[in-house]
Amino acid sequence: MYKVAVVGATGAVGMHMVKVLQERNFPIDRLFLVASEHSAGKRIAFKDEEHEVVALRDFDFSSVDIALFSAGSSVSKEYAPKAAESGCIVVDNSSAFRMDDSVPLVVPEVNPQDVDWHKGIIANPNCSTIQMVVALNPLHRVNRIKKIVVSTYQAVSGKGLKAVEELKNQSADVLSDKDVVPEQFPHQIAFNVLPHIDVFVEDGYTKEEMKMLNETRKIMGDSKIDVAATAVRVPVFIGHSESVWVKFEGEMNVSRVKDILKGADGVVVVDEPSAAEYPLAVDVAGRDEVFVGRIRRDLNDPLAILMWVVADNLRKGAATNAVQIAELLVKRGKV
Repeated sequence: MYKVAVVGATGAVGMHMVKVLQERNFPIDRLFLVASEHSAGKRIAFKDEEHEVVALRDFDFSSVDIALFSAGSSVSKEYAPKAAESGCIVVDNSSAFRMDDSVPLVVPEVNPQDVDWHKGIIANPNCSTIQMVVALNPLHRVNRIKKIVVSTYQAVSGKGLKAVEELKNQSADVLSDKDVVPEQFPHQIAFNVLPHIDVFVEDGYTKEEMKMLNETRKIMGDSKIDVAATAVRVPVFIGHSESVWVKFEGEMNVSRVKDILKGADGVVVVDEPSAAEYPLAVDVAGRDEVFVGRIRRDLNDPLAILMWVVADNLRKGAATNAVQIAELLVKRGKV
Protein backbone atom coordinates (compact mmCIF):
# COMPACT_ATOMS: atom_id res chain seq x y z
CA MET A 1 0.00 0.00 0.00
CA TYR A 2 1.25 3.45 -0.89
CA LYS A 3 0.90 7.02 0.29
CA VAL A 4 -0.24 9.11 -2.69
CA ALA A 5 -0.66 12.86 -3.17
CA VAL A 6 -2.64 14.59 -5.92
CA VAL A 7 -1.34 18.12 -6.46
CA GLY A 8 -3.88 20.36 -8.17
CA ALA A 9 -6.66 18.19 -6.79
CA THR A 10 -9.41 20.76 -7.34
CA GLY A 11 -8.68 21.27 -11.04
CA ALA A 12 -10.31 19.43 -13.94
CA VAL A 13 -7.51 16.88 -14.34
CA GLY A 14 -6.79 16.66 -10.60
CA MET A 15 -10.38 15.71 -9.85
CA HIS A 16 -10.21 13.05 -12.55
CA MET A 17 -6.98 11.72 -11.03
CA VAL A 18 -8.78 11.17 -7.74
CA LYS A 19 -11.66 9.51 -9.57
CA VAL A 20 -9.39 7.23 -11.61
CA LEU A 21 -7.35 6.22 -8.56
CA GLN A 22 -10.59 5.03 -6.98
CA GLU A 23 -11.96 3.34 -10.10
CA ARG A 24 -8.74 1.41 -10.73
CA ASN A 25 -8.44 0.53 -7.03
CA PHE A 26 -4.86 1.78 -6.81
CA PRO A 27 -3.26 0.39 -3.61
CA ILE A 28 -3.48 3.51 -1.45
CA ASP A 29 -2.67 3.52 2.24
CA ARG A 30 -3.28 7.25 2.58
CA LEU A 31 -4.38 9.91 0.09
CA PHE A 32 -3.32 13.56 0.32
CA LEU A 33 -5.19 16.18 -1.68
CA VAL A 34 -3.09 19.26 -2.33
CA ALA A 35 -3.89 22.55 -4.06
CA SER A 36 -3.41 26.30 -3.81
CA GLU A 37 -4.10 28.24 -0.63
CA HIS A 38 -7.29 29.47 -2.29
CA SER A 39 -8.59 25.88 -2.46
CA ALA A 40 -7.30 24.73 0.93
CA GLY A 41 -10.08 23.56 3.21
CA LYS A 42 -12.30 22.21 0.44
CA ARG A 43 -13.39 18.60 0.83
CA ILE A 44 -13.33 15.92 -1.86
CA ALA A 45 -14.79 12.43 -1.58
CA PHE A 46 -12.59 9.37 -2.09
CA LYS A 47 -13.85 5.85 -1.32
CA ASP A 48 -16.82 7.16 0.67
CA GLU A 49 -14.64 9.38 2.84
CA GLU A 50 -14.26 13.15 2.76
CA HIS A 51 -10.65 14.35 2.40
CA GLU A 52 -9.69 17.91 3.16
CA VAL A 53 -7.57 19.77 0.62
CA VAL A 54 -4.34 21.15 2.07
CA ALA A 55 -2.17 24.00 0.82
CA LEU A 56 0.81 23.12 -1.36
CA ARG A 57 3.06 25.72 0.22
CA ASP A 58 2.96 23.96 3.59
CA PHE A 59 2.91 20.35 2.37
CA ASP A 60 5.67 17.90 3.36
CA PHE A 61 6.34 15.45 0.51
CA SER A 62 8.68 13.30 2.61
CA SER A 63 5.61 11.40 3.82
CA VAL A 64 4.49 10.53 0.27
CA ASP A 65 5.53 7.68 -2.06
CA ILE A 66 3.98 8.97 -5.30
CA ALA A 67 2.71 12.46 -6.16
CA LEU A 68 0.54 13.08 -9.22
CA PHE A 69 1.01 16.72 -10.24
CA SER A 70 -1.50 18.65 -12.35
CA ALA A 71 -1.09 22.25 -11.28
CA GLY A 72 0.67 23.88 -14.24
CA SER A 73 4.28 24.25 -15.36
CA SER A 74 5.29 27.04 -13.00
CA VAL A 75 4.11 25.09 -9.96
CA SER A 76 5.76 21.90 -11.19
CA LYS A 77 9.07 23.63 -11.82
CA GLU A 78 9.11 24.94 -8.27
CA TYR A 79 7.71 22.01 -6.30
CA ALA A 80 8.35 18.80 -8.29
CA PRO A 81 12.15 18.85 -7.76
CA LYS A 82 11.61 19.53 -4.05
CA ALA A 83 9.21 16.59 -3.84
CA ALA A 84 11.65 14.33 -5.68
CA GLU A 85 14.50 15.38 -3.40
CA SER A 86 12.40 14.37 -0.39
CA GLY A 87 12.13 10.82 -1.76
CA CYS A 88 8.74 11.10 -3.43
CA ILE A 89 8.31 10.02 -7.08
CA VAL A 90 6.54 12.71 -9.10
CA VAL A 91 4.35 12.00 -12.14
CA ASP A 92 3.97 15.44 -13.66
CA ASN A 93 1.16 16.33 -16.05
CA SER A 94 2.58 19.71 -17.10
CA SER A 95 5.00 20.48 -19.93
CA ALA A 96 7.75 21.47 -17.47
CA PHE A 97 9.92 18.37 -17.80
CA ARG A 98 8.68 16.59 -20.91
CA MET A 99 11.65 17.39 -23.11
CA ASP A 100 14.24 17.13 -20.33
CA ASP A 101 16.64 14.37 -21.40
CA SER A 102 16.95 13.20 -17.78
CA VAL A 103 13.17 12.75 -17.38
CA PRO A 104 11.22 9.83 -18.89
CA LEU A 105 8.17 10.77 -20.98
CA VAL A 106 5.87 7.79 -20.70
CA VAL A 107 2.77 6.32 -22.31
CA PRO A 108 2.41 2.86 -20.72
CA GLU A 109 1.13 1.18 -23.90
CA VAL A 110 4.12 2.51 -25.84
CA ASN A 111 7.28 2.81 -23.70
CA PRO A 112 6.65 1.29 -20.25
CA GLN A 113 10.34 0.41 -19.87
CA ASP A 114 11.25 4.09 -19.63
CA VAL A 115 9.95 4.33 -16.06
CA ASP A 116 12.94 2.21 -15.04
CA TRP A 117 15.42 5.07 -15.44
CA HIS A 118 13.51 7.80 -13.64
CA LYS A 119 15.41 10.03 -11.22
CA GLY A 120 12.42 11.09 -9.17
CA ILE A 121 10.30 12.73 -11.88
CA ILE A 122 8.34 11.15 -14.73
CA ALA A 123 6.56 13.34 -17.28
CA ASN A 124 3.02 12.72 -18.48
CA PRO A 125 2.79 13.67 -22.19
CA ASN A 126 0.48 16.17 -23.83
CA CYS A 127 -3.10 14.94 -24.23
CA SER A 128 -3.15 15.13 -28.03
CA THR A 129 0.18 13.32 -28.27
CA ILE A 130 -0.87 10.49 -25.96
CA GLN A 131 -3.85 9.34 -28.01
CA MET A 132 -1.97 9.61 -31.29
CA VAL A 133 1.01 7.49 -30.21
CA VAL A 134 -1.24 4.85 -28.62
CA ALA A 135 -2.86 4.43 -32.04
CA LEU A 136 0.29 4.71 -34.15
CA ASN A 137 2.98 2.88 -32.19
CA PRO A 138 1.57 -0.63 -32.85
CA LEU A 139 1.77 0.15 -36.56
CA HIS A 140 5.24 1.68 -36.22
CA ARG A 141 6.52 -1.56 -34.68
CA VAL A 142 5.41 -3.49 -37.76
CA ASN A 143 6.20 -0.96 -40.49
CA ARG A 144 8.28 2.09 -39.56
CA ILE A 145 6.44 5.42 -39.79
CA LYS A 146 8.25 8.10 -41.76
CA LYS A 147 5.80 11.01 -41.64
CA ILE A 148 2.67 12.04 -39.77
CA VAL A 149 0.35 14.89 -40.74
CA VAL A 150 -2.23 15.52 -38.01
CA SER A 151 -5.00 18.03 -37.49
CA THR A 152 -6.53 18.05 -34.01
CA TYR A 153 -10.03 19.01 -32.93
CA GLN A 154 -9.53 19.62 -29.22
CA ALA A 155 -12.15 20.00 -26.50
CA VAL A 156 -12.25 23.11 -24.30
CA SER A 157 -11.75 21.04 -21.13
CA GLY A 158 -8.12 20.74 -22.19
CA LYS A 159 -7.77 24.34 -21.05
CA GLY A 160 -9.46 23.81 -17.69
CA LEU A 161 -12.72 24.30 -15.83
CA LYS A 162 -12.93 28.03 -16.59
CA ALA A 163 -12.79 27.25 -20.31
CA VAL A 164 -15.66 24.80 -19.94
CA GLU A 165 -17.72 27.46 -18.20
CA GLU A 166 -16.86 29.96 -20.91
CA LEU A 167 -18.20 27.66 -23.63
CA LYS A 168 -21.40 27.12 -21.64
CA ASN A 169 -21.89 30.83 -21.00
CA GLN A 170 -21.00 31.92 -24.53
CA SER A 171 -23.38 29.37 -26.03
CA ALA A 172 -26.20 30.75 -23.93
CA ASP A 173 -25.24 34.32 -24.82
CA VAL A 174 -25.15 33.62 -28.56
CA LEU A 175 -28.52 31.88 -28.47
CA SER A 176 -29.92 34.83 -26.52
CA ASP A 177 -28.46 37.37 -28.98
CA LYS A 178 -26.17 38.79 -26.30
CA ASP A 179 -22.67 40.11 -26.87
CA VAL A 180 -19.86 37.59 -26.33
CA VAL A 181 -16.74 38.63 -24.40
CA PRO A 182 -13.88 36.08 -24.69
CA GLU A 183 -11.73 35.60 -21.59
CA GLN A 184 -10.17 32.14 -21.73
CA PHE A 185 -9.73 32.15 -25.51
CA PRO A 186 -8.53 34.85 -27.93
CA HIS A 187 -11.87 34.74 -29.76
CA GLN A 188 -15.39 33.45 -29.28
CA ILE A 189 -15.33 29.66 -28.90
CA ALA A 190 -19.08 29.00 -28.96
CA PHE A 191 -20.18 27.90 -32.45
CA ASN A 192 -16.67 28.61 -33.67
CA VAL A 193 -13.36 26.89 -34.49
CA LEU A 194 -10.01 28.33 -33.38
CA PRO A 195 -6.78 27.21 -35.11
CA HIS A 196 -4.84 28.41 -32.08
CA ILE A 197 -3.88 26.36 -29.00
CA ASP A 198 -1.14 27.68 -26.70
CA VAL A 199 1.16 30.48 -27.92
CA PHE A 200 2.70 30.94 -31.34
CA VAL A 201 6.41 30.26 -31.72
CA GLU A 202 8.83 30.15 -34.64
CA ASP A 203 7.69 29.61 -38.23
CA GLY A 204 4.02 30.19 -37.40
CA TYR A 205 3.54 27.04 -35.31
CA THR A 206 2.08 26.95 -31.82
CA LYS A 207 3.65 25.31 -28.78
CA GLU A 208 0.90 22.70 -28.87
CA GLU A 209 1.85 21.74 -32.41
CA MET A 210 5.55 21.56 -31.56
CA LYS A 211 4.75 19.36 -28.55
CA MET A 212 3.21 16.80 -30.90
CA LEU A 213 6.41 16.73 -32.97
CA ASN A 214 8.93 16.58 -30.14
CA GLU A 215 6.99 14.37 -27.75
CA THR A 216 6.10 11.80 -30.43
CA ARG A 217 9.77 11.36 -31.30
CA LYS A 218 10.79 10.97 -27.66
CA ILE A 219 8.02 8.55 -26.68
CA MET A 220 8.34 6.35 -29.77
CA GLY A 221 12.12 6.48 -29.64
CA ASP A 222 12.61 7.64 -33.21
CA SER A 223 14.08 11.09 -33.79
CA LYS A 224 13.56 10.85 -37.54
CA ILE A 225 9.75 10.68 -37.55
CA ASP A 226 8.45 13.80 -39.29
CA VAL A 227 5.34 15.27 -37.65
CA ALA A 228 3.39 18.20 -39.09
CA ALA A 229 0.57 19.27 -36.79
CA THR A 230 -2.25 21.81 -36.83
CA ALA A 231 -3.91 22.11 -33.43
CA VAL A 232 -7.48 23.39 -33.38
CA ARG A 233 -9.88 24.17 -30.52
CA VAL A 234 -13.52 23.24 -31.13
CA PRO A 235 -16.72 23.87 -29.10
CA VAL A 236 -16.76 20.39 -27.53
CA PHE A 237 -16.65 19.85 -23.77
CA ILE A 238 -14.76 16.54 -23.52
CA GLY A 239 -12.92 14.45 -26.11
CA HIS A 240 -10.10 15.31 -28.48
CA SER A 241 -10.45 14.15 -32.09
CA GLU A 242 -7.63 13.89 -34.62
CA SER A 243 -7.42 13.44 -38.37
CA VAL A 244 -4.17 11.56 -38.94
CA TRP A 245 -2.31 10.88 -42.21
CA VAL A 246 0.56 8.43 -41.82
CA LYS A 247 3.26 7.44 -44.31
CA PHE A 248 5.17 4.20 -43.76
CA GLU A 249 8.47 2.91 -45.11
CA GLY A 250 6.67 0.01 -46.78
CA GLU A 251 3.23 -0.49 -48.25
CA MET A 252 0.47 -0.87 -45.67
CA ASN A 253 -3.05 -1.99 -46.57
CA VAL A 254 -6.19 -1.16 -44.66
CA SER A 255 -7.02 -4.68 -43.53
CA ARG A 256 -3.53 -5.09 -42.04
CA VAL A 257 -3.87 -1.80 -40.17
CA LYS A 258 -7.23 -2.87 -38.73
CA ASP A 259 -5.89 -6.27 -37.67
CA ILE A 260 -2.91 -4.69 -35.88
CA LEU A 261 -5.03 -2.09 -34.10
CA LYS A 262 -7.69 -4.59 -33.04
CA GLY A 263 -4.97 -6.47 -31.18
CA ALA A 264 -3.30 -3.39 -29.72
CA ASP A 265 -3.37 -2.59 -26.02
CA GLY A 266 -5.66 0.33 -25.19
CA VAL A 267 -7.11 0.68 -28.71
CA VAL A 268 -10.70 0.16 -29.84
CA VAL A 269 -11.50 0.08 -33.55
CA VAL A 270 -14.89 1.52 -34.50
CA ASP A 271 -15.00 1.50 -38.27
CA GLU A 272 -18.23 0.73 -40.11
CA PRO A 273 -18.82 3.85 -42.27
CA SER A 274 -21.77 2.26 -44.10
CA ALA A 275 -23.57 2.10 -40.75
CA ALA A 276 -22.33 5.56 -39.71
CA GLU A 277 -20.16 3.95 -37.05
CA TYR A 278 -16.93 5.79 -36.24
CA PRO A 279 -15.45 7.31 -33.06
CA LEU A 280 -17.29 10.32 -31.64
CA ALA A 281 -16.22 12.61 -28.83
CA VAL A 282 -19.59 12.27 -27.08
CA ASP A 283 -19.23 8.48 -27.05
CA VAL A 284 -15.68 8.29 -25.71
CA ALA A 285 -16.20 10.65 -22.76
CA GLY A 286 -15.62 8.67 -19.59
CA ARG A 287 -13.63 5.95 -21.37
CA ASP A 288 -9.92 5.18 -21.04
CA GLU A 289 -9.26 3.64 -24.44
CA VAL A 290 -8.18 5.33 -27.66
CA PHE A 291 -10.76 4.89 -30.42
CA VAL A 292 -9.81 4.61 -34.10
CA GLY A 293 -11.96 4.65 -37.22
CA ARG A 294 -12.31 5.98 -40.78
CA ILE A 295 -9.24 3.88 -41.66
CA ARG A 296 -8.56 4.21 -45.38
CA ARG A 297 -5.68 4.35 -47.81
CA ASP A 298 -4.36 7.44 -49.51
CA LEU A 299 -5.63 7.10 -53.08
CA ASN A 300 -2.42 8.64 -54.44
CA ASP A 301 0.18 7.03 -52.20
CA PRO A 302 0.36 3.26 -51.48
CA LEU A 303 2.60 3.96 -48.49
CA ALA A 304 0.06 6.19 -46.71
CA ILE A 305 -3.00 5.55 -44.54
CA LEU A 306 -5.56 7.97 -43.07
CA MET A 307 -7.49 7.50 -39.83
CA TRP A 308 -9.64 9.26 -37.22
CA VAL A 309 -8.46 9.03 -33.60
CA VAL A 310 -10.59 10.06 -30.58
CA ALA A 311 -10.04 9.88 -26.80
CA ASP A 312 -11.21 11.45 -23.55
CA ASN A 313 -8.60 14.16 -23.00
CA LEU A 314 -9.19 14.37 -19.24
CA ARG A 315 -8.82 10.63 -18.73
CA LYS A 316 -6.45 8.85 -21.16
CA GLY A 317 -5.10 12.23 -22.25
CA ALA A 318 -4.14 13.14 -18.68
CA ALA A 319 -5.44 11.53 -15.46
CA THR A 320 -5.64 7.88 -16.51
CA ASN A 321 -2.24 7.93 -18.18
CA ALA A 322 -0.71 9.39 -14.99
CA VAL A 323 -2.33 6.71 -12.82
CA GLN A 324 -1.18 4.02 -15.28
CA ILE A 325 2.38 5.33 -14.86
CA ALA A 326 1.98 4.99 -11.09
CA GLU A 327 0.73 1.43 -11.62
CA LEU A 328 3.80 0.72 -13.75
CA LEU A 329 6.07 1.95 -10.97
CA VAL A 330 4.43 -0.51 -8.59
CA LYS A 331 4.43 -3.39 -11.09
CA ARG A 332 8.08 -2.93 -12.00
CA GLY A 333 9.20 -2.40 -8.41
CA LYS A 334 10.39 1.16 -8.97
CA VAL A 335 8.70 2.77 -5.99
